[in-house]
Amino acid sequence: MKGFIFDLDGTIYLGDHIIDGAPEVIKALKGRGDKVVFLTNKSIANRKEYVEKLNRLGIEVELSEVINSNYITAHYLKTVMGEGDSAYVIGEEPLFEELADANIKLADVPASASHVVLGWDRQFTYDKLNNAFQAWRNGAEILATNPDRTCPVKDGEIPDCGAMIGALEGATGEPVKMITGKPSSLMAEYVLDNVLGMKADECFMVGDRLETDVKMANDAGIHSVLVLSGITTEEMLEGSEHIPELVLDSVKDLITL
Repeated sequence: MKGFIFDLDGTIYLGDHIIDGAPEVIKALKGRGDKVVFLTNKSIANRKEYVEKLNRLGIEVELSEVINSNYITAHYLKTVMGEGDSAYVIGEEPLFEELADANIKLADVPASASHVVLGWDRQFTYDKLNNAFQAWRNGAEILATNPDRTCPVKDGEIPDCGAMIGALEGATGEPVKMITGKPSSLMAEYVLDNVLGMKADECFMVGDRLETDVKMANDAGIHSVLVLSGITTEEMLEGSEHIPELVLDSVKDLITL
């Protein structure tokens, strides 16, 4: 038995279009007894929406098989926040929903927050940036759901959470303290220990990003598989410090190995 951890955008689908062969690969892996989990940094949808989308695209999946950066962020905050702590959150409704489900207290006054959470926010404004900055000035810990600069879509790329991180880092002059999603060890350990229940060397991470998917796998001792169906090109691979164990044109080629 092996464990397979799949990225979603650029690996399993592009926008609303399934990558050719992806449903057949997932079905074959599960059919031979392997464990499968889907792991995404994208914070603008909740886990239930990912399940619905995958089912709609022909991949049968349960909620327990989908983990996103919002879920890991809520898990992390539950372990570090004290009784009087609160969080100022930049992000969209799915992130707020996940934090609410975990009973994470939101700051009534942004400047008094003990933590600032940065997620992908397509309604990002100067006022939100200033609120986060003032919280930082008062000692708030800054964390982000994911470092992705862009998100792959059918016709190219669009700005992701990295844009929010860049804006705040530009104001503070300091890097964010914690990234909860890929490539963090926090996410890798949670998936191995709490979802798959397997050792790192028994698992494969399949994704399209060198700086998140491949880096997380390499750092954690998980076998890394890069697919060229999303962000990364062969030219980008040549100059990267994050080298995958295996490179495939797409996830369709995985089953032939």
